[in-house]
Amino acid sequence: MQIQNLSEFKFEVAGFRYATSFNIAQLSDPKEEANADIKDCKPEAYAAKGIPVVPCGLVAWSLFNDTYSFARRPRRAGGIGGVEALRVIKSGISWRSERERLFGKHVYPKNFQNGSLVGGGRLDPRKPLSEQEELMVWMRTAAMPRFRKLYGRVEADLDAGETVAVAVRNSYNSYSFEGGKAVVLSTAGPLGGRNAFLGRAYLVTGMACLVLALLLTLVCLFFPMTEEHLRLR
Repeated sequence: MQIQNLSEFKFEVAGFRYATSFNIAQLSDPKEEANADIKDCKPEAYAAKGIPVVPCGLVAWSLFNDTYSFARRPRRAGGIGGVEALRVIKSGISWRSERERLFGKHVYPKNFQNGSLVGGGRLDPRKPLSEQEELMVWMRTAAMPRFRKLYGRVEADLDAGETVAVAVRNSYNSYSFEGGKAVVLSTAGPLGGRNAFLGRAYLVTGMACLVLALLLTLVCLFFPMTEEHLRLR
């Protein structure tokens, strides 16, 4: 079972600036901590005295930091039984390419969230970025203002009729930009969780391609190319 954050951000003019406020070279190579392009991360590019922030940019600075805990109440004969805590696994939630290529094994957080204005969650400075999977998931910016982010996995089997209790520590400030948050529990298959939008997009695209292919076939059948057309070309 997957646990996902369902968030809705209402960015307007600042949306593009936010989505591009990071530096890929800095994430993967410790020698690129102060490369010339981190100026694009402003206002989260440099700390005091011009020392670079790692990871820089508004995307990392706004790292989601709500926390959840889960417990189930199994339904037993004669009523509901006791409460049993569910373990949330936070490893393996990122892509393999992110852990092995995009986020460096020798790049550590530096001067992160040390400014006067703290945007979101903090990072463990003792762990390289390649091990901080919550950051990897969050920095995979969404194309739409309404999106889901994978929070963790519960590998325990849940039976029909069980009640899952969710305790939320509301730390992430989504009220300043009129955003919304929700917790989504979904069953994950070999291709991941449910995504109706992606299925509809594939279906519409496939039907459009089929209709276009039929139209071109009819044009070729009723208006075939002749030698005169070929000479004119």
